[in-house]
Amino acid sequence: MTSAHTDPSKIAADLVDLLDLRETAPFGEFSTTATVAAYQGDSSPHPGGHVFGGQVMGQAVTAVGRTVSPDRRIHSMYSYFLAPGDPAHPIRFQVDALRDGGSFSVRRVLATQPGKEADEEERTILAMTASFQENQDGLEHQERAPEAPDPEGLPTTAEVLDGIDHPVARFWATQRPIDIRHVTDPIYLRPDAAGAESQMVWMRMLAPIEADPLTHDAILAFASDYTPFEPILRRQGLSWMTPGLKMATINHAIWWHKHVDTNDWLLYVQRSPSAAGGRGLTHGQLFDRGGDLVATVTQEGMIRATPAR
Repeated sequence: MTSAHTDPSKIAADLVDLLDLRETAPFGEFSTTATVAAYQGDSSPHPGGHVFGGQVMGQAVTAVGRTVSPDRRIHSMYSYFLAPGDPAHPIRFQVDALRDGGSFSVRRVLATQPGKEADEEERTILAMTASFQENQDGLEHQERAPEAPDPEGLPTTAEVLDGIDHPVARFWATQRPIDIRHVTDPIYLRPDAAGAESQMVWMRMLAPIEADPLTHDAILAFASDYTPFEPILRRQGLSWMTPGLKMATINHAIWWHKHVDTNDWLLYVQRSPSAAGGRGLTHGQLFDRGGDLVATVTQEGMIRATPAR
């Protein structure tokens, strides 16, 4: 997202506004007998001239969450990214109710924009299925967070990129609403010399916000999409600045084990178990400051690097 200012409080507030959708009437061929609601959200440009995938996911979480009872919280979602979003157009979200059971509700949402071709009325850019559950007691166990230095002692992205006069670096340093601090050396500018198989980053809102629980769930989805490519790049000896590098998310899944306030620090532990067929897979775990596992994330992406000549 791009703001006209660099005040952290305003950038954080802009994210909350971006995730707040306007209800509209169901539309066109995407409307079905199961359609329960339709919404529209704004688009925000991202480096490269497209819409950040995390934005579309976060807005989709808002859309599906508004169609279930507030006592049911999202516990899982699976998204397919079908086409890049165009920041010149708003995004429409049409929600279908697939099931409302005794303790679970399942929703499907399609995110669409006007088609690029004259005869193409709407094109789907994201398809998500999400499940919600009433709060219940049951068996419990969990993995615990690994040892990691406190985030307050780690450099901010702005500090890491200080003095780098590049539009992407300026965006990362001044416009992202999530404060991201790498435990493992960042690979913004240069590869990981050790070719590490995993990484850890701390993240939270750039500045405190007041928001309802659904918005915090949407922000977690938004933030989870920032760094999943990095373990793949580390293993391959690449960085974000590698010439000819092309990446795009194909699918992204999240399981919420516990719900959190995104004003608080979360430790994102990530590894890449596989890269094959022009795709890379990343597995991530999010832990709260107390060491509890609060969410699990899996993402697959298209990743291509043009060999140096």
